[in-house]
Amino acid sequence: MRHYKLLGAFLSLLMIGFHAHAKYEIDRVEPTFWWTGMKNQDLQLMIYGEKISDLKPEVSYQGVTLKQAISVESPNYLFLDLHISPETNPGKFDILFKDVKGKTVKRYAYELKERSQKGEEYKGFDNSDVMYLITPDRFVNGNPDNDNVAGLKEQSDRNFKGGRHGGDIQGIINSLDYIKDMGFTAIWVNPVLENDQETYSYHGYSTTDFYRVDPRFGTNEEYKQLSDQAASKDIKLIMDMILNHCGSEHWWMKDLPSSDWLNYQEGEFVQTNHKKAAILDPYASKIDKEKYFDGWFVKTMPDLNQRNPLMANYLIQNTIWWVEYLNLAGIRMDTYSYPDMDFMAEWTRRVMEEYPNFNIVGEEWSENPALVSYWQKGKENFNGYVSYLPSLMDFPLQGALKKSLQREAVQAYNGGLNTVYEMLANDFLYADPFNLVIFPDNHDMDRFFTQVNGDVGLFKMGVAYVLTMRGIPQLYYGTEVLMQNEGHPGDHGIIRTDFPGGWEGDKVNAFTGEGLSGEQKDAKEFVKRLLNWRKDNKAVQEGKLTHYAPENNDIYVYFRYNADEKVMVVLNKSKNNQTLKLDRFSQLLEGVTQGKDVISGKSFDMKDSIELTADSPMVLELK
Repeated sequence: MRHYKLLGAFLSLLMIGFHAHAKYEIDRVEPTFWWTGMKNQDLQLMIYGEKISDLKPEVSYQGVTLKQAISVESPNYLFLDLHISPETNPGKFDILFKDVKGKTVKRYAYELKERSQKGEEYKGFDNSDVMYLITPDRFVNGNPDNDNVAGLKEQSDRNFKGGRHGGDIQGIINSLDYIKDMGFTAIWVNPVLENDQETYSYHGYSTTDFYRVDPRFGTNEEYKQLSDQAASKDIKLIMDMILNHCGSEHWWMKDLPSSDWLNYQEGEFVQTNHKKAAILDPYASKIDKEKYFDGWFVKTMPDLNQRNPLMANYLIQNTIWWVEYLNLAGIRMDTYSYPDMDFMAEWTRRVMEEYPNFNIVGEEWSENPALVSYWQKGKENFNGYVSYLPSLMDFPLQGALKKSLQREAVQAYNGGLNTVYEMLANDFLYADPFNLVIFPDNHDMDRFFTQVNGDVGLFKMGVAYVLTMRGIPQLYYGTEVLMQNEGHPGDHGIIRTDFPGGWEGDKVNAFTGEGLSGEQKDAKEFVKRLLNWRKDNKAVQEGKLTHYAPENNDIYVYFRYNADEKVMVVLNKSKNNQTLKLDRFSQLLEGVTQGKDVISGKSFDMKDSIELTADSPMVLELK
């Protein structure tokens, strides 16, 4: 027995000696800092560093309580649950890390900042706005010095359509006056967080650090500068976020916290089946649903397991951190339906609880309005699922608009402009159709001018429709100068072509008009006129909507109106001039005598009929 006691004492001394000489590191603490006065008073810190879970953390700061420390499978992680009381003052405090003998072997200074404004004061994007969607790498190269950054895997190659071209945050800052002058009131910027992938890293959808702007785009401070300068020009910033997946080169991939940090973490690669219908299908198999939610997009995009509560909290806090840090006016959430659906409900609930007047638009890429409407806040779903998502991208209406404007569309009951009319009639499915984001195209689909086969008349009708229809409009950068991808259908590298004039030495400059064709200049002026007019028209921004079923599939009429203003929109898809009799619209034309076309400036007597120009829209202010 004495031998066992001696052996135990020896092992204890050995362990004490081991801990005394162990090298402990703190490589990361995320969130990197936080704020006092948040509505949710709990904060969970992820501490990462060599053998950090061997140590016992302690906190001594008035108002801050360390509730618990959570160890996971990897010894290099420690999660700290803190409670921050409402009375806590901003400031820095030390987190002490002690060994088994109670000796402090590491300390970390953590900061609580003072909030610049309360959550209720964060005003989200709304119907008064029009978004300008920007792919940063392809917009403007404002700082050529950051095109190539030592230590990052992919370097600049403007000759490669799938490579990095050098556009950056500084380029967007430099272009804010142009964006404001055009009439846009919000910018949705594709992701700019670090994407340290081997190839195709420019698009930003393979995040490798959720708290760091990619140095090839700039810095966190420049991102904040963009937000501040945009706000000074009454332009709102909308951040593109991804909760479904990260990049395969994310820093934690070399040392995952636990065996359930990712979906399908071990074994062969399992790709998502993209079967969105399985979400609502009453007959769907378990495996179909599992592969939809848990499967990876591609091998370089590991699918995050939001059912792990530590992962879930990490992602929620990261979102709130960026909203608070940047004073965001909104979020566009990528692939909204692909993560765990219960987590997405909790994510939106937590964000909207912290910022009640905020707005979030989710991407559910389906042309089936029953699938899209399922995710909107206020929808009473058959299975009891409760969502807190305010807005969605209106893919059903976009698809219908594209089909309606095709010249080859069959001129039958469901052909022509009747297609978009019938899709709009499905608005009864949505809890709030006026809070949907409507658009002619985006960064993932053919350019709108390509969709309408280079037909300027159809282009103008589509843009006029988007800018006067219910919802919140969004246009993609370059739409105003007829950018297209003719001959390259679905080619993202061509769809996301560099904006003309965004690089020194460009022969064509869309900012100044130098080198633009007559058609391009005319299109730019058309878009600018409508955008700036829309800024001051409350009827189009937030008024009621009444539309009339197309009697022939070439003419579609709808009205936007409130107590003070009334607008009549007429789309004439016919290749011929038409006479439009007005008696059918008497309900909304009562007391109206004059109409002035916002586009042409012409005035019309609204007594019996008006003459419509072939292949064009008309936006009439009624008096």
